[in-house]
Amino acid sequence: MDDEARRDHRTVGDVDLTTWRTRAGRASASAWVRLGDRFGALPLLLVTLLIGIAIAAVCTWVASEVYDAVREADDVAVLDRPVLDFAMSLRTPGLDTVVTWWTNVAGTVGMPIVAVGFLVGFTIQRRAWTPLVLLVAASAGSLLMTVAGKDLIGRARPPLADAVPPYERSPSFPSGHTLNATVIVGTIVYLLLLRQSRRATRVWTVVLGSVFVVSVGLSRVFLGHHWLTDVLAAWALGLAWLALVITAHRLYLTALRRDGASDIHRPS
Repeated sequence: MDDEARRDHRTVGDVDLTTWRTRAGRASASAWVRLGDRFGALPLLLVTLLIGIAIAAVCTWVASEVYDAVREADDVAVLDRPVLDFAMSLRTPGLDTVVTWWTNVAGTVGMPIVAVGFLVGFTIQRRAWTPLVLLVAASAGSLLMTVAGKDLIGRARPPLADAVPPYERSPSFPSGHTLNATVIVGTIVYLLLLRQSRRATRVWTVVLGSVFVVSVGLSRVFLGHHWLTDVLAAWALGLAWLALVITAHRLYLTALRRDGASDIHRPS
């Protein structure tokens, strides 16, 4: 096992990420190990993430088609308008200011700062390229999904009369703030879990990350910058892409491991 392999933690609590419990998972892992032996684990990770980005783009297209079909039946509007009306009833000048500040943390300035801060910390602490690759790929896929979704749907945001300034005029579906927060914070949480040995610490990491992602999404509806269904779609797409990123990393860890085929084929 090389230096980077020794630095890469491959367990979350008692769960060994290089153990695959399904037949399809074991077959994929075995194939990735053979490819890793031939081409190297890190190049294989990069290729896997590029394939994942392509899959994420297709998922975004599928989501847009499903959304169009549902919208034609007016089922979506049943949720959106009542929820926005309820959010408007909760607004006060002070609360509007606080929520606007909070949602900006997940914006085009705040989220990159959060990502770079954690990225520098991970890179210095672990002295490995894996966190950089995962965070950059996760962010790139999230951005691609956001742009593709907005271009494919072109949905109008809630009326400006119902929104809290500063106003946003780009297409509404999906919520970019929510999608990016889900993917970037989800990736950060995953990388933190690989380094944490105490169960309580892992639980708090997941809870705090989840609260952040959920609160950012709700802030978009509260401010009238997105409809509820924009946020729900962003959560779904973000979690799907996050799952692909984590799976790619698990395959990478499996390809790094040289302890024998039994680690792949038989759950502990």
